Amino acid sequence: MKILVSDTLSEEGLKILEDAGFEVVYKPGLPPEELLEIIEEFDGLIIRSGTKVTREVIERAKKLRVIGRAGTGLDNVDIQAANEKGIVVMNVPGGNTLSAAEHTLGLLFALARKIPQAVASIKAGKWEKKKFMGVEINNKTLGIIGLGRIGSIVADRAIAMKMKVIAYDPFVTPEAAEKKGIELVDLEELFRRSDFITIHTPLTKETYHLIDEKAFSMMKDGVYLINCARGGIVDEEALYKALKSGKVAGAALDVYEKEPIDPNHPLLELDNFIGTPHLGASTVEAQKTVAVEIAKQVVDYLKNGIVKNAVNVPSISPEAMKVIGPVIGLAEKMGLLAAQLSEGAIQEADISYEGELSQLDVKPLTLAFVKGLLYPHLKEDVNYVNALIRAKERGIKVVESKAEMAEDFTSLIRAKVIHTKGETLVEGTLFGKKEPRIVKINGFRLDALPEGHMLYIFNEDKPGVIGQVGTILGKHGLNIARMYVGQDPEKHTNVILLSLDQRPSEEALNELRSLNTVYLVKPLEL
Repeated sequence: MKILVSDTLSEEGLKILEDAGFEVVYKPGLPPEELLEIIEEFDGLIIRSGTKVTREVIERAKKLRVIGRAGTGLDNVDIQAANEKGIVVMNVPGGNTLSAAEHTLGLLFALARKIPQAVASIKAGKWEKKKFMGVEINNKTLGIIGLGRIGSIVADRAIAMKMKVIAYDPFVTPEAAEKKGIELVDLEELFRRSDFITIHTPLTKETYHLIDEKAFSMMKDGVYLINCARGGIVDEEALYKALKSGKVAGAALDVYEKEPIDPNHPLLELDNFIGTPHLGASTVEAQKTVAVEIAKQVVDYLKNGIVKNAVNVPSISPEAMKVIGPVIGLAEKMGLLAAQLSEGAIQEADISYEGELSQLDVKPLTLAFVKGLLYPHLKEDVNYVNALIRAKERGIKVVESKAEMAEDFTSLIRAKVIHTKGETLVEGTLFGKKEPRIVKINGFRLDALPEGHMLYIFNEDKPGVIGQVGTILGKHGLNIARMYVGQDPEKHTNVILLSLDQRPSEEALNELRSLNTVYLVKPLEL
């Protein structure tokens, strides 16, 4: 079998592949057009962030069985296309955690003491001692956006350096944060109180340009900003204006909306801006770790069928997958649905398996549900292997139970998610042993296929409401592919679940919310 390695990989990782008997073709920096030409020859592909594995690449891959990312982020891989072709996509979550955290701290010190500027000055033959007056970090407030693994390490080190640490993370409970010595606050309070702000959250629709002009306007004058997470979270044009005005005393970015950054980018003109070329994971230790781990994982899968750290397949044997495989997708979709319907921080997930499912090993199903529950916030940082670990890190209790009988169905998954603003109840089953269906949401009976762009509406059960909804969606160019309605005649309320051909715009959502018969509108991505 042949393995293509199209980005740089340490010698230790290459040796593991070769010692396992694979033919290894090592072509770091492989141009996209050449990748398209040769990909059909290979059984495995190992990449880092440089290679874009598009749908076109995957469709040309005749023999490809596994894509391995030597690192965490998988936004350069079309996972849906890989799913359709049955290609396993795996990564190495946590391999560069410490490196990214330490790089963040390095940039924090560099900002506080103007170290890069002073180095450039002295190398230019100057001695500008008074020009580079710095600030101490002792007793300053560090605001952390995203309290996952990297954010938690940064917090731990900052507390040791006598900084006051506050954090915003909608998936972490106040109790879990308090155990780490961190005060959990909302985002606006973090902006108002922080002397330094550091970002450690994935790039999502919700976090794109999270730090914009409005956010900067809420911050202290003279705040310092660091981003070693993902480009696009910071609005770079707004940052430029804030640095120019002095609202932001200094900023350090390791990631950019467009990489590599344009040499003529206006940020590079500013003396109070520090930039590094996406170096968060660039340590000898981290690169060796991720190379060795991804090589072992690829060997295990291609030689023995063992799946580890896959983002699209749980770690179970091929025999067990034949039995339980169809239900895994249902469980994950139920988790995704519950996450998007829940408000505030999730505290507990109670999952019950009823009927025929109670006779199976349901651990993979629980992992799939929890993965779906955490994915909207954590993205590639959660998979079928580490889902329960990620839940525990955030103080989320996971309870699993079984019941031999299932009301109305031969098998049923019943899930209750408890969060700081209430509970979300979701029930699902399979039709014909392979078609996933959501059959109840918060007590409302449905028969919904959970896939694609969907819209959840909770409304008054009154003639004309569905017509109003359809008129508004049509006005905004949104086609309804399927519609599911659940009623509560006693309370005169409805749940309407719509499948749409595209995600609704904010204008369409706001117009729906303005209807006096509509109580809640939520877009869903399944």
